[in-house]
Order: sequence, then C-alpha cells, then structure tokens
Amino acid sequence: MFEFIRSHRRWMQLILLLLIVPSFFLVGIQGYDSFMRKEPELATVAGQPISRAEFDQAHRNQLEQMRARMGARFDPALVDTPAMRERLLNELINQRLLANVAVDNRFTVSDETLRNTIAAIPEVQDNGRFSPERYRQVLAAQGMSPTSFEAGLRRDLAVARVLEPVGQSARAPAEVVASLETALTQQRTVQLRRFAAADFRSQVTVTPADIQAWYDANKQQLQIPEQVQVQYLVLDEAAATQGIQVKDEDLKAYYEQNKNRFGQPERRRASHIMIELAPGASEEARKAARVKADDLARQAAADPAQFAELARKNSQDAGSATNGGDLGWLAPGMLSGPLEKAIFSQAKDQVSGVVESPSGLHIIKVTEIQPAAIKPLAEVKDQITGEVRKQLAAVHFSEMASQLNKQVYDQRDSLQPAADAVGLKLRTATGVTREGLLPADKVGPGSAADSPDAEVLDNPRVRQVLFSPDVLREKQNSGVIELSPAMMVAVRVANIEPAHIPALDKVTESIRAKLMDERSAEAAKKAGEAALAADKANPAAAPEGFSPAVVVSRQDPKDVPQAVVDAAMRLPSSPLPGYAGVQSGVDYTLVRLEKIEAGSVDASAKERLTQQLSGGLGQAEAEAVVKMLREQYKVQVLPNAAEVIRGEAPQAAG
Repeated sequence: MFEFIRSHRRWMQLILLLLIVPSFFLVGIQGYDSFMRKEPELATVAGQPISRAEFDQAHRNQLEQMRARMGARFDPALVDTPAMRERLLNELINQRLLANVAVDNRFTVSDETLRNTIAAIPEVQDNGRFSPERYRQVLAAQGMSPTSFEAGLRRDLAVARVLEPVGQSARAPAEVVASLETALTQQRTVQLRRFAAADFRSQVTVTPADIQAWYDANKQQLQIPEQVQVQYLVLDEAAATQGIQVKDEDLKAYYEQNKNRFGQPERRRASHIMIELAPGASEEARKAARVKADDLARQAAADPAQFAELARKNSQDAGSATNGGDLGWLAPGMLSGPLEKAIFSQAKDQVSGVVESPSGLHIIKVTEIQPAAIKPLAEVKDQITGEVRKQLAAVHFSEMASQLNKQVYDQRDSLQPAADAVGLKLRTATGVTREGLLPADKVGPGSAADSPDAEVLDNPRVRQVLFSPDVLREKQNSGVIELSPAMMVAVRVANIEPAHIPALDKVTESIRAKLMDERSAEAAKKAGEAALAADKANPAAAPEGFSPAVVVSRQDPKDVPQAVVDAAMRLPSSPLPGYAGVQSGVDYTLVRLEKIEAGSVDASAKERLTQQLSGGLGQAEAEAVVKMLREQYKVQVLPNAAEVIRGEAPQAAG
C-alpha cells in the first residue's frame, strides 16, 4: 500500500485536496480561524494583537504587588476597579506602542550605559559598590540569567529613550514661572471677623414638627445597612504567651548557647605596611613586589618600634600610611581571610611575615589587644527571659493554630468548643456591615467600632468571610483566617439584622442636633452677610469687631483656614480696603484686605519651581506624543476590551 502511495504521490495530493476543501464550507473558515486562535484580542498596535492572556498575566502581577504592599489591608473590591483595569490595558498598549517605535527608529543604548544602569541598582551593591557576586545571586533568586536580564534591560532602556527627549527638552516659559511665583509669594495684610455658629445656637429653635418633617423627607439617608453580630476567636502573640513560665534551667541553657551575643568579642588594633600587587600582575612584577615586601618585613622585625615610620615612608595604602599604617580596632569578620588570620593569631607588638591578600602584600603588627568580655547571666537575665518566652510562645502558637484549625470544623455551628479546646476567649461584637463598621452611636452597647478588636473586625478579608453564603446564611463557623503570620481569626455570625430605617424616636436627638447645626450656621451667615454689606457701603469707616491684622500668603497661611486665605487672595488689588465674606465650616468669616506686598523667593527655590513646572509640562507633552503615535500606529481598542474592563470572566470557547 505504501509503495502505491509513493508511486502515485500527485494523485494522492489531489484526493486529499478534494477531501479537505469541502470541509471549509461545512465547518466554516471562521471556525478554523477560531480553532487556531482561541485567545480573545483586546487591542491591536500596528496590527499586532494584545491578547486576553497577556492582560490577565499583567493583572495578576499587579494585584500580587498590591497584596504584598498592603498586607492584611488588601481588599480586591477596593483596588480592582474598572478604572484600574482600563488604566492597565492602556499601559500595555503604550508599552507595545513605544517598543514598536524604538525598533522602527533603531533606538539603542551603549554597553557603557547598560553597565552604569546595572551598577546603580542598590540591590546588587555591597557597601555602595557594584558586586558581581551579589548581582549573580539576586538574578539567580529570581530565576534569571545575566544574559536574559541584560537583554531585557537594554530593551527597556531603548524604549524609555523614545519619550526621553520630550521630557528633557520641556521648559516652562519664564512668564509662566514669574506669574506663578508672584501668586505663591504675594503677601496680603488682612483682618478677620468671625461669626461663629455656636454663638447663634440660643437663637435657634427646632420643633417636633420640624423633626418629623425632616424625618419624612430624608428617610433614605437614615437607612442602616444589613449588619451582623459576630462571635469570634483571636489567636495572636498575646494569647500564645499567656501563662508561659520560663524555667531557670532554660535560661541557663540559652545563655550558654548564645554567650557571644551577650558581650563584646575580642578586638585587636593593628597596623600594616602594604605593597600593591594587582591580581593579574606579571611574574616579573610579582617578584619585584615580593622582594620589596620581604625587605620591609626584615626591617620591621629587626626594630618593631620603627614600624610606624616604615609604614609612613613605604606603605602604598594611602588611607593608613599617613597614620603609620594604623587600621584601627578590628573584630572577627571585618577583614579577608589571610589578613584576619594573621592579625588574630600573633602576639602584641609582634611583626608578621609577608601576608598576601587580593589587594596586595602586607606586613602586620598588632599594637593593642582587647580581650573578649561576656556579661554575666544575672545582667542579661531579663533580656534572655523575654527571648526564651518568645520562642516558647512561637511553638505554643503553632500548636494552638493547628488545634484551632481542627476544632472550627469539628462542630460547625458553634465556636465555643474551639474556644474551650484551644484556651481562647469567645468574643462578641455587633454592627459589622459589608462596607465596614457602623458608628457606635448607631449600634449601642457591644459595638464593633468601640471594640479593642475594631481593626480586626474591619479587616476586608474578615468582612468578606462574614458575608459569604455559608457563614452568613447558614451561621456556620468560618475557617481560620490568617491576617498575618502572628494573628489568626475564626468568626461566626450569631445574628443578622436586615437593612432598615430606624424609628423616629431612635433618631430624634440626632435629627435635632443636625437641624440645630444647620440653622445656627444659617443664622451666622445671615448676620455676617449683613455686616459685610454695611462694611462695603462705608469702607472708610474704622473696622469694628475685626481681629488684629495678620500677613498671609498662599505659601504661609499662618493659622488662617484655607477657605479664608483663598477668599483674601482672590480680592482685587484695588480699591483698598477690600471686603469679602466666606463660609468656613459652619462659621462665617469677613475678610478685610488692607495691604498687598510682593513676596520674594531665593534662586534655589525659583529653580525648583521651574523644574516642577517643566516636569509637569514635559509629562503633558509626552502624553500628547503618545496620543499622536497611537494614531500613527493605528492603535485599536477592540470590543473584547469592554469585557475585561468590567471584570467579566472570559467566555468559554464554543
């Protein structure tokens, strides 16, 4: 059969073609296209698609970064919004766009720029200097090789150069800088007259009919959302530490194991004479350096008292030579192996032979020795007790956590057995809603907002669990919620109070206070406006009821409320005095403008202002360039993008 196929290959190709082509009409060309490309496309840049998979990966990375930054306070419902998803999609589009521009216009960076950029990364530095070893370690920890990292960084730097000239060339016009400088520094001398709402409170009345009318008209404002009463257990360091006793034998054992921590190790002061020897030096250079070092070692050994003078004249370590070779006080671990071994193995005033290190050849003299000093147990007992108790608490915490995890599932309709088994107190609080904790005055006794555990109960993860179907409707125990490595919580809904509008008698006093505040503020404003009209009608008259003059500016408002400062700065420069009135909270304030003076700013402050304005201008110009490039490269946001922006799951392939 196979021989027949080989002999009649052209016939077989024709037969296969006749079999395949009709299937396009039966299944549809679109069906084949969908089969070959299942990933929905969200946008295209110069015809190149950005897929749903690319967006989802970037979205996951973004949420993980937020989770790591915010910790227990991370709430996806608050940060994962349509606006955030739309912003992320635009970032992906712009990244692809700028990468295309960089390739098309052959943007690149030199090897020197790449090296300098890598060397400036703090994570790959050791004592402020680039460390090749640390560089390799950091990349290995992230599963990257230097080759792949450098290729990616070179690409990113090239892409950054697309907009770099725009930002660098942007410069705020001198007229704009001068105008803003004047506005920020101009000083105005003002007098103020305050009409406090509290002073008019006695003139205001609120009747039961007023309260009833407000209640009838504003019931929806009073609605209390669905809330739950919570039973909960908290396992934290305090609970794990309670009742732990530290035995004397444990303290003694811990002290013996950690003696070096409770004192100062032996320290030595040493001097050296160094002859430089580069790692790649020729054999001839090595011999010459060795001869010189051996000669200096013989001279120093023959007369140790002259060591400092020999160092000053011959040592090639500029940092210590002027001090007679003094290296200062040294502790174990401060120097490289050969030097440290030589310094900590010889006697005081003894001169070593020639010691070779990566930096050169050394002759060493130990000038002072400070023996190790260990504090007695009695002196560090309190410190050790705390550390041992913390260690025992960590073990106890782990045991309690394991027991708590088991117990909350053994009897799902009550937390009391778990509390008894683990040794925790069962606590209760009320007034927890999906959005947060209700104010204590709306809840009464037992309010979660007034509880010492308010932060725990207001945690987004705790609230999310409380309002999950099993916990909310079935009133079952939650699993253990780990808020941090040192805090775990288990919760149960004890009671549900549906959303409701409280009865009038429950809110009468709060409505009365609200109406009193509003009417007092209205009375203060009315009195202030009358006084303002009188002052404007007779501006030359001596001011009555005004405070002493104060000089304010936008940069230095003194203690004057911002709304009042803004009103003073908006007044025209003539005629003077000028008057204005402004609502400041519930109070009303009259402003009397007496004098206007030009302010001053030093050269450095002016330059900072110019830089800030130029930076803002550069950003605006960069955004304009990106907008232009999006048109040039025919960026299209496709209909599928609306789905991801809304946060909908992808449709299953049909």
